[in-house]
Amino acid sequence: MQTPLIKRDTSWLHFNARVLQEAADERVPLYERIKFLAIFSSNLDEFYRVRVASLRQFKKLNKEDRQELFNFKPKKELKTIRKMVAEQQETFGKIFRNQILPQLKQENIHLLHWDEMSPEQTQFAASYFDKEVKPHLELHWLPENQEEPTELSFLKSGQLFLAVEIDEAEAQETQEIALVPIPTKQQPRFIVLPPPKADPGGYYVIFLDSIVRANLTRWLDRKVTFGYSFKLSRDAELYIENEFDGELHRKIEHRLAQREDGLPTRFLYDATMPKWMRKRLKNALGLSKYDMIPGSRYHNFMDFFGFPLPPGREDLAYEALPPLPHPRLESEDSIMASMDASDLLLHFPYQRYDYVPKLIREAAEHPQVTRIQITLYRVAGKSAVVTELLHALKMGKAVDAFVETKARFDEASNLYWGKQLEEAGAYVRYSYPAVKVHTKLLHIQREIPDEKTVHYTYIGTGNFNEKTAKIYTDHALLTSRPRIGQDVQQVFQLLKGKLILPNCKKLLVAPFTLARGISDLIDAEIARAKAGKTAYLFFKMNSLEEEKMIGKIREAAAAGVEVKLIVRGICRLQPGPEENIEVISIIDRFLEHARVFIFGGGEVEKVYMGSADLMERNLYRRVEIVAPIEDPILRLEMRRILDIQWRDNQKARFLSAEQFNEFRKGGEGVFRAQTDLYQYFERREEVVDG
Repeated sequence: MQTPLIKRDTSWLHFNARVLQEAADERVPLYERIKFLAIFSSNLDEFYRVRVASLRQFKKLNKEDRQELFNFKPKKELKTIRKMVAEQQETFGKIFRNQILPQLKQENIHLLHWDEMSPEQTQFAASYFDKEVKPHLELHWLPENQEEPTELSFLKSGQLFLAVEIDEAEAQETQEIALVPIPTKQQPRFIVLPPPKADPGGYYVIFLDSIVRANLTRWLDRKVTFGYSFKLSRDAELYIENEFDGELHRKIEHRLAQREDGLPTRFLYDATMPKWMRKRLKNALGLSKYDMIPGSRYHNFMDFFGFPLPPGREDLAYEALPPLPHPRLESEDSIMASMDASDLLLHFPYQRYDYVPKLIREAAEHPQVTRIQITLYRVAGKSAVVTELLHALKMGKAVDAFVETKARFDEASNLYWGKQLEEAGAYVRYSYPAVKVHTKLLHIQREIPDEKTVHYTYIGTGNFNEKTAKIYTDHALLTSRPRIGQDVQQVFQLLKGKLILPNCKKLLVAPFTLARGISDLIDAEIARAKAGKTAYLFFKMNSLEEEKMIGKIREAAAAGVEVKLIVRGICRLQPGPEENIEVISIIDRFLEHARVFIFGGGEVEKVYMGSADLMERNLYRRVEIVAPIEDPILRLEMRRILDIQWRDNQKARFLSAEQFNEFRKGGEGVFRAQTDLYQYFERREEVVDG
């Protein structure tokens, strides 16, 4: 019997619960557990700014339109989300209070409240406040007897505030509320205090907000009862009025400055805040009860990414795994010559990312290279990739760059680098209306006199971003196969507006042929299974959401095709006990980000990789590429990598209906995919060196 599909947003919250599991897992080093609390908090904030904001917009539609457009009720979904988030926030608080803080104390690391400081620490905090904090403080008064909601535009999205209760002896109706933003952009969230005389070897840390609390009465020269923390999350959508009229990237650039002033989507507040104060803030902002989320005394736990580590206590974090050299590329002078000899696979963050900018540098300085083409979806703030593209322009190469300015939260960085390339002479094309260009392509065109054009192609599962390449697990195919290069060239012709429909022979291209291509490959496995032959699907992706594709996978399983899925995030498919489908999710120190599709029937496995998840948006509203791995040695390499991940019994969770989000345990031996993969690539390096 098939279990019903999980709602998309519910499934995402289940994923964030897996992140929270890492924070609770005592096998994880203490400071890494703190980071997982930060990741959970960051994820949840983005969820409210994007998904919950969308649901609020859906709720505004009339009932008939909602029923026609969506198969769910936004109001009901918001209730479910609120209940799940409240439960997760309670778990979060218990992990922090009952596990993290006591274990920090065991290590003689103390996170103090404002009223727990020793006299010398209080004096230090007062001095720090006067010199470093007070110059950046602002004071806003909440209007009294607010009848209608107001914008309160100074309440920026994600900004941490204290709601300060003043003159508690007065009647509640006239009590004043001062709103004080915590200046975390100007000062670190955590301040290291001098140890007290009684514990000179201790390591003492305090929140910046606690230093503000401790000095409120002195600063305001008013009687202060307490400062209750809160933060407001606002809708992050840019709401471009008409994407089809005018230059879309100019409209995006104009709207960026207004993002932090979007409609409120979540009001996270200290649960001890008085009811009358909550009501005043709720009314002033025009919030509903679904927007009001109680929390702990401190918010913005994403700031715990920067929680200070005592000197010499590296044992409290994961052991460093420095990126390894690629065995072939490290021993050869030319990456392009290596690609001439055979295809290559790069695996991040296990292997070095600097091969990518090195490849562009080599192309820039190669006398026969005429053109370099690239897609840029999320560009690093300091981008070695774009720096090398600018060098290529100086060397006289033609550079074509497609810059996606609708990559949420990276619009400003992408626009900046797009302008730099444009001003240096590159051909730059920006976003298309109603579609995102999500594929990760680099194409180098070399013209050999009296011979055919040579194509050097890079197809990745991750962005051209050296920062995320240190923490996201991704793969990149480097090939000089002519047919793949010609297909990629067609994709760039499409992006430049010179081609309406790409006629690719090797690549599956969304929104044109990808969904049909994957479906046809699954059908071939179904046919083999029905003929009594071996048939299997082995997929890895970030998200499995699109209903038709899930239906096709279930059809294959019912026909006897063995189905194994590794899905990190959203997975609407929850296989029942009688379905021939196994699904696991791996959450560990690196973010699993690769998309790989293996079709096992036939004499040779078909192995594909690319940028697309099996989501409705990726299949039908984005330009995506999924490419075949044609080199038999590399096919075996990719299969080996997925096999190592599949055997994980330390960080893998079941996503079945019966064992949902339970850790996979047992088996002979201890297998942890990410550590095992690092050792696998280490051994390959040693074999080549030997």
